[in-house]
Amino acid sequence: MTNIKIVKLVNGDDIVCAFPSEQLPEDSKLLRISKPFQVKYIPQLTPQGFKDYVALVKWTAYTSDQIITIPKEKIMTITNATGEMQSSYVNIIGEYNVVDKVPNRMKTPNYEQERVSDEDDKRLNEIFDDFEDDPTVH
Repeated sequence: MTNIKIVKLVNGDDIVCAFPSEQLPEDSKLLRISKPFQVKYIPQLTPQGFKDYVALVKWTAYTSDQIITIPKEKIMTITNATGEMQSSYVNIIGEYNVVDKVPNRMKTPNYEQERVSDEDDKRLNEIFDDFEDDPTVH
Protein backbone atom coordinates (compact mmCIF):
# COMPACT_ATOMS: atom_id res chain seq x y z
CA MET A 1 0.00 0.00 0.00
CA THR A 2 1.43 3.33 -0.99
CA ASN A 3 -1.56 5.64 -0.49
CA ILE A 4 -1.36 5.56 3.32
CA LYS A 5 -1.79 9.06 4.70
CA ILE A 6 -1.79 10.90 7.99
CA VAL A 7 -4.81 13.20 8.25
CA LYS A 8 -4.50 15.96 10.86
CA LEU A 9 -7.95 17.10 11.96
CA VAL A 10 -8.79 20.55 13.30
CA ASN A 11 -9.46 19.02 16.74
CA GLY A 12 -5.81 17.83 16.87
CA ASP A 13 -6.43 14.14 16.13
CA ASP A 14 -3.97 12.38 13.82
CA ILE A 15 -5.64 9.70 11.71
CA VAL A 16 -3.66 7.14 9.73
CA CYS A 17 -5.70 5.73 6.87
CA ALA A 18 -5.76 4.78 3.21
CA PHE A 19 -7.57 6.74 0.55
CA PRO A 20 -9.87 4.57 -1.54
CA SER A 21 -9.47 5.03 -5.28
CA GLU A 22 -13.19 5.68 -5.60
CA GLN A 23 -13.66 9.19 -4.19
CA LEU A 24 -16.60 11.56 -4.23
CA PRO A 25 -16.71 14.28 -6.93
CA GLU A 26 -14.01 16.98 -6.63
CA ASP A 27 -16.55 19.67 -5.61
CA SER A 28 -17.90 17.52 -2.74
CA LYS A 29 -17.47 18.83 0.78
CA LEU A 30 -16.68 15.29 1.93
CA LEU A 31 -13.65 13.03 1.67
CA ARG A 32 -13.65 9.25 1.86
CA ILE A 33 -11.02 7.47 3.97
CA SER A 34 -10.49 3.77 4.44
CA LYS A 35 -9.84 1.85 7.67
CA PRO A 36 -8.93 4.86 9.84
CA PHE A 37 -6.88 4.50 13.01
CA GLN A 38 -6.22 7.30 15.47
CA VAL A 39 -2.57 7.80 16.37
CA LYS A 40 -2.24 7.99 20.16
CA TYR A 41 0.97 9.29 21.67
CA ILE A 42 1.66 7.70 25.05
CA PRO A 43 4.61 9.18 26.95
CA GLN A 44 6.97 6.73 28.62
CA LEU A 45 9.78 7.46 31.03
CA THR A 46 12.96 5.67 29.96
CA PRO A 47 16.50 5.87 31.37
CA GLN A 48 17.24 8.32 28.52
CA GLY A 49 14.24 10.53 29.39
CA PHE A 50 10.71 10.80 28.06
CA LYS A 51 9.90 8.97 24.86
CA ASP A 52 6.58 8.76 23.03
CA TYR A 53 5.11 5.33 22.40
CA VAL A 54 2.76 5.39 19.42
CA ALA A 55 -0.41 3.30 19.49
CA LEU A 56 -2.93 2.90 16.68
CA VAL A 57 -6.52 2.77 17.92
CA LYS A 58 -9.53 2.09 15.72
CA TRP A 59 -10.94 5.57 15.15
CA THR A 60 -14.52 4.55 14.41
CA ALA A 61 -15.10 1.91 17.04
CA TYR A 62 -18.25 -0.18 17.17
CA THR A 63 -18.75 -0.34 13.42
CA SER A 64 -17.58 -2.68 10.73
CA ASP A 65 -17.70 0.10 8.10
CA GLN A 66 -14.38 0.23 6.30
CA ILE A 67 -14.99 3.42 4.33
CA ILE A 68 -15.66 6.51 6.42
CA THR A 69 -16.72 9.88 5.03
CA ILE A 70 -15.47 13.03 6.77
CA PRO A 71 -16.06 16.73 6.08
CA LYS A 72 -13.12 18.38 4.30
CA GLU A 73 -13.54 21.45 6.52
CA LYS A 74 -12.47 19.36 9.54
CA ILE A 75 -9.09 18.56 7.94
CA MET A 76 -6.02 20.72 8.60
CA THR A 77 -3.41 18.76 6.63
CA ILE A 78 -2.86 15.50 4.79
CA THR A 79 0.66 14.08 4.64
CA ASN A 80 2.29 10.86 3.48
CA ALA A 81 2.92 8.31 6.21
CA THR A 82 6.52 7.33 6.91
CA GLY A 83 7.67 3.87 5.93
CA GLU A 84 7.58 2.80 9.57
CA MET A 85 4.01 4.07 10.00
CA GLN A 86 2.97 2.36 6.75
CA SER A 87 4.36 -0.94 8.05
CA SER A 88 2.54 -0.56 11.36
CA TYR A 89 -0.68 0.30 9.59
CA VAL A 90 -0.47 -2.64 7.18
CA ASN A 91 0.19 -4.99 10.12
CA ILE A 92 -2.84 -3.78 12.06
CA ILE A 93 -5.52 -3.40 9.36
CA GLY A 94 -6.09 -7.14 9.39
CA GLU A 95 -7.78 -6.63 12.76
CA TYR A 96 -9.99 -3.81 11.47
CA ASN A 97 -13.01 -6.00 10.84
CA VAL A 98 -13.07 -7.24 14.43
CA VAL A 99 -15.94 -5.17 15.80
CA ASP A 100 -15.20 -4.01 19.32
CA LYS A 101 -17.16 -6.01 21.85
CA VAL A 102 -17.09 -6.06 25.61
CA PRO A 103 -15.74 -9.47 26.62
CA ASN A 104 -17.96 -11.50 28.92
CA ARG A 105 -15.41 -11.21 31.70
CA MET A 106 -15.71 -7.42 31.53
CA LYS A 107 -19.49 -7.30 31.91
CA THR A 108 -20.91 -6.30 35.26
CA PRO A 109 -21.91 -9.38 37.20
CA ASN A 110 -25.58 -9.76 37.95
CA TYR A 111 -25.76 -9.82 41.73
CA GLU A 112 -28.89 -10.73 43.61
CA GLN A 113 -29.76 -8.51 46.54
CA GLU A 114 -30.43 -10.18 49.82
CA ARG A 115 -31.43 -8.54 53.05
CA VAL A 116 -29.06 -9.13 55.93
CA SER A 117 -30.73 -10.52 59.02
CA ASP A 118 -31.03 -8.22 62.03
CA GLU A 119 -28.61 -10.44 63.95
CA ASP A 120 -25.98 -10.32 61.15
CA ASP A 121 -26.49 -6.58 60.80
CA LYS A 122 -25.81 -6.09 64.51
CA ARG A 123 -22.64 -8.23 64.33
CA LEU A 124 -21.37 -6.33 61.25
CA ASN A 125 -21.96 -2.99 62.96
CA GLU A 126 -20.01 -4.20 66.01
CA ILE A 127 -17.10 -5.23 63.78
CA PHE A 128 -17.06 -1.82 62.08
CA ASP A 129 -17.32 -0.04 65.42
CA ASP A 130 -14.34 -2.02 66.72
CA PHE A 131 -12.45 -1.24 63.53
CA GLU A 132 -13.08 2.51 63.90
CA ASP A 133 -12.03 2.45 67.58
CA ASP A 134 -8.72 0.65 66.85
CA PRO A 135 -5.94 3.33 66.86
CA THR A 136 -3.50 1.04 64.97
CA VAL A 137 -5.75 0.96 61.92
CA HIS A 138 -5.59 4.70 61.09
